[in-house]
Amino acid sequence: MSHAALLTLLAPLAGFLVLLTLKKDSSERLVGTIATGAVALSFLFALITWVGLEGRSSREVTVTLFGWISTGSLHAPVALLIDPLSVTMMLFVTGVSALIHLYSTAYMHAERDYRKFFAYLNLFVFSMLVLVMADNLVMTFVGWEGVGVCSYWLVAFYYDRDSAASAGKKAFVYNRVGDLGLLIAMFILFSHQTGLGYLQIAASASSHLSGAAATWVVLALLLGASGKSAQIPLFNWLPDAMEGPTPVSALIHAATMVTAGVYLLVRLAPVLALSSGGRTTIAVVGALTAFVAATIATSQKDIKKVLAFSTVSQIGYMVLAVGVGAYGAAIFLMVAHAFFKALLFLGSGSVIHALDGEQDLRRMGALSLVLPWTYPTFLVGWLAISGLPPFSGFFAKGAVLTGAYAHNKTLWALGVVTAVLTAYYMTRLFVLTFRGRARYRESLGHEPHESPLPMVAPLVVLAVAATLAGALDLPWVHQHTLDTFITSTVGVNASSVGVSSTGQWTLALIDAVVGLIGLSAAFALWRSNAVQPSLEPRFLERVWFWDDAYDRVLGRPLTRVATETSHVDDVVVDRLVEGVAGRVGASAAGVKKVQTGLVRHYALGMTLGVSLIVVYLVARVG
Repeated sequence: MSHAALLTLLAPLAGFLVLLTLKKDSSERLVGTIATGAVALSFLFALITWVGLEGRSSREVTVTLFGWISTGSLHAPVALLIDPLSVTMMLFVTGVSALIHLYSTAYMHAERDYRKFFAYLNLFVFSMLVLVMADNLVMTFVGWEGVGVCSYWLVAFYYDRDSAASAGKKAFVYNRVGDLGLLIAMFILFSHQTGLGYLQIAASASSHLSGAAATWVVLALLLGASGKSAQIPLFNWLPDAMEGPTPVSALIHAATMVTAGVYLLVRLAPVLALSSGGRTTIAVVGALTAFVAATIATSQKDIKKVLAFSTVSQIGYMVLAVGVGAYGAAIFLMVAHAFFKALLFLGSGSVIHALDGEQDLRRMGALSLVLPWTYPTFLVGWLAISGLPPFSGFFAKGAVLTGAYAHNKTLWALGVVTAVLTAYYMTRLFVLTFRGRARYRESLGHEPHESPLPMVAPLVVLAVAATLAGALDLPWVHQHTLDTFITSTVGVNASSVGVSSTGQWTLALIDAVVGLIGLSAAFALWRSNAVQPSLEPRFLERVWFWDDAYDRVLGRPLTRVATETSHVDDVVVDRLVEGVAGRVGASAAGVKKVQTGLVRHYALGMTLGVSLIVVYLVARVG
């Protein structure tokens, strides 16, 4: 099992290194085969690791590779922690990523830098695996930064477009703000002698951390999670990340980077348990993010932007689950979301591919008639995220809402309203894309065509997974479920739901009804008209003016400060440096005059020098 875990980590790294050694003109087939094969192998080794863990009585296995940092009381080896939480992450990260790689082999056909694109993808998967398999926070931080820099390269892949270059920089800067939170949490933990290994933290947090210190750690972790998982107030980098190729959107938004913050919070559940105020803050931030992002998604006209804000909203649900202590529900929704959101993004990529790059929902319509594979698979993703039974989203989102109901009725009510909005904006997207009049004929010079097999096959697999993944954690099954598997992780205790069986069935019925309400409302409002300004207020289309506020409060003032202080550089720094250089130059010009090249001058100088020495010596003797 230990060897399989190591190979899970190393397979995408090997793929990245091999791709670096290939010639720039290597065939697309060779590049795609190496990149996809590496991640597929990683998934296979992850399966072997899971089977090996199931056969062990101990559910925490540490695989130490070699020593790394050891100074004073700080010891951070390069080691892997194999337990139910990390194995779950390994399985869906590698599985979904392998499908995205396969899809990309056709989607990126004839694109420039084809080899570089797949090298970035392999390195991204490797970095994500480092993050989730790490035994300690220091090594986790390496993977954390790795996915950050890879996301910058991938979001800004079309760097010759100003919008893509700006989006890459925005993602990088927002994530650096979140990184500060993670570093602060690490510093506080280390200063309180808890150690930075996850097993150490679980064993010593309760005895070494006071309530105030634990709260500061939790708030710092929330800042880190807000940056990486796009939560308020750092959520608005994620929609701009849609400037990258569609497979990148699927990779970042579905199974990898945006889930890292939620994973970190669950991993450090022993610290969260020490701060009820910190957990409440997490729950409130998650619920508000889910609601705000859902309202924004109702007015977006770009198909990928709708899905981007949908991701922000769904991650908000996961953060809400963490805040109310429903850790199993958070991971359950994370897994289900990986399936249906990857399906939706890849399905949108198939639509964009068919329409020669068109992403405006107002220029689509009636695509169900010409996309026989994309249409039914996208329909599955739509029903799953809308929370309708028997699809996985119904059970996963229901588990979160049940946990919220037991913890705080107000947060549950906000989650229910968000569920209505989710079904509404996803139905709006579905209707405008696949139903109604074929508006694409007004701008497209030919009939759309279905995507090739490498793009269609992952859609089918993900559609099956999005349909059946609810079986991982059915509410009436209490043994051998994902929840019992996850909550056997060190430090993560199963939360008592506190809702009777009748109450759980009632809540499930409410979940289904609110999904149908949102779906029905959107069908009635959008089936005959693709443009309705009254339903798309500028306030929502402009993201609650969030970016505008940041621009006024931070962007413009700091730009003015930078402009003004640039004079200091011109007047003070430059003149000082130039003055020193001028004096040195003048001195050199004066000294060089003694180098005449005439022997008689040198002889005269030697005579004068010897004479001065003789006079000095005689004077001393006298």
